[in-house]
Amino acid sequence: MPKIIYKEKEYKVESGNFLDFFKNIGEKIEDILIVKFNGKLLDLTAQISESGEIVPVTFDSEEGREVYWHSTSHIMAAAVKRLFKDVKVTIGPAISEGFYYDFDRATPFTEEDLLKIEKEMEKIIKEGHKFVREEIDIEKAKDMFKKMGEDYKIEILNEIKDNKVSIYKTENFIDLCRGPHIDNSAKVKSIKLLKLAGAYWRGDEKNKMLQRIYGISFPDKKLLDDYLKRLEEARQRDHRKLGKELDLFSTHDEFGPGLIYWHPKGAIIRKEIEDFWREEHLKRGYEILYTPHVAKIDLWHKSGHTSFYKENMYPPMRMDEMEYLVKPMNCPFHILIYKTSLRSYRELPLRWCELGTVYRYEKSGVLHGLMRVRGFTQDDAHIFMTEEQLEQEIINVIDMITFVLKTFGFYEYEIFLSTKPKDSIGEARVWELAENALKQALAKAGLKYDIDEGGGAFYGPKIDIKIKDALNRTWQCSTIQVDFNMPERFDVKYIGEDGKEHRTIMIHRALLGSFERFFGVLIEHYKGAFPVWLSPIQVSILTITERVKDYAENIFNKLKEKKIRIILNNANETIGAKIRNSTLQKIPFMLIIGDKEQQKNVVSVRKRSGEEQKDVNIDDFFNMLLKKIEQKELDI
Repeated sequence: MPKIIYKEKEYKVESGNFLDFFKNIGEKIEDILIVKFNGKLLDLTAQISESGEIVPVTFDSEEGREVYWHSTSHIMAAAVKRLFKDVKVTIGPAISEGFYYDFDRATPFTEEDLLKIEKEMEKIIKEGHKFVREEIDIEKAKDMFKKMGEDYKIEILNEIKDNKVSIYKTENFIDLCRGPHIDNSAKVKSIKLLKLAGAYWRGDEKNKMLQRIYGISFPDKKLLDDYLKRLEEARQRDHRKLGKELDLFSTHDEFGPGLIYWHPKGAIIRKEIEDFWREEHLKRGYEILYTPHVAKIDLWHKSGHTSFYKENMYPPMRMDEMEYLVKPMNCPFHILIYKTSLRSYRELPLRWCELGTVYRYEKSGVLHGLMRVRGFTQDDAHIFMTEEQLEQEIINVIDMITFVLKTFGFYEYEIFLSTKPKDSIGEARVWELAENALKQALAKAGLKYDIDEGGGAFYGPKIDIKIKDALNRTWQCSTIQVDFNMPERFDVKYIGEDGKEHRTIMIHRALLGSFERFFGVLIEHYKGAFPVWLSPIQVSILTITERVKDYAENIFNKLKEKKIRIILNNANETIGAKIRNSTLQKIPFMLIIGDKEQQKNVVSVRKRSGEEQKDVNIDDFFNMLLKKIEQKELDI
């Protein structure tokens, strides 16, 4: 007779499933989606056949949300099959927020179809259908799905080597699935289908284009309403929308998707970021490098990129009977510079940085504005050092990362330490040294982190820092990687104090990641209303009458000489229209000048928020503005 531990109490169970167990002890099951039993996630309807500890899984947990959304994707597929008999189903996983399901249908779905599917889903939910799991022989499964005309399921089954597979039934809908799932469709309370998209079967452009429906669900309506509000706010902050409205950047898919064109306003922001980046590196003992965009394929064979990174690289170019590749990374170039002379321990550490533009092939389906591109500038750095210097160099990098991110207004992070994977190179001693150095550095910096067990690169462990933006979304930017692979492949050494050769330790390090991606994050974080030091136009002068034109031009020239980014609008239009235009451009400060201001030799200062201050001395305004720019203040 199995013994069950639940909430530190022990129960004896003669027979039954987890659902029966909870009912028998009088536990409410409305919020329990599945269980974790002896560390394994199981359906509530799974039979209890051994002793162990039960942990209920609810929507409040990541595991619970994944199961909830995956189950809702089955409900959506069931609704689609009810309404559209000609549809073939493919796969429908949970994603970070919600779920999707890909369908093969000759006729494209419409927005009206989404509303019909939503209503049908609500019917299935109200009808309260059970999720029933069955394990069946794989040949029986193939025969069943063949009779149903579900070709995609048969293709999946043909790749499974097990003799048995699990299926889930929800009323008349049957899906091939490992599970687990909620026990009843009635546990889904609020749903919303969000959008339609195209998706190639298995993400391969050579395969058929399918129709993807995205959705979200919650256990109560308030959670759904709150989510939809956040979604609308995210739409308003979308960097692609704001990039066009504020004239910051563009893409031109007809001449190369995933390539970014920086417009003058976007480019001036990039210049400010680059200037700050370079100054901060020089302060901290880095030296700046510039390296080529291409190299002979031999270099990439030696670095290992053509073996483990080939799918992300562009095809070779042939010149002078030799093959060249555009660079996906800067690391081998920095190593070649290191090896131009014999290095002594006295020279180390060497800290070399580069704003290096790299090119990586991304499938067209995943390209997304500035966030996922094919050509980008990486704020790269490589540090060459001795083993004894490793921990302190990591501490220095963490300090630099936190300082730089705070300067841009990011104070919250999710930090992960990724440790040795199963397939790795290098001695166990060196791995232990590197992992301990990363842990000690994080501890000394007072930063909390999670362990990503086995998540390190095959050449060494790493720290990944994900910043949180104004909507509490996380973005991967900063990374610190300890590398044993490149120094080994390129025989990177230094002469030690003992006069002997020693293997150099190498750190790969990025603070912002790619400039393109970080710029996209900045746009959305600030909703296009950048701090004054980053704003492409910092001040606009708006005249009320033609009579103050000369006075306004004198102020314009005075501020322009001080390198303030400023525009003068003395067009023949109302002051209200001028204010609206400056506000839409999200210009931090407007200097409004009329007859009264000219007579008093002052200006009226209006912030983009609408706050206004009259009779301001122009020198006082300039000193205030200069202070905000020099100190990189985030508020205006």
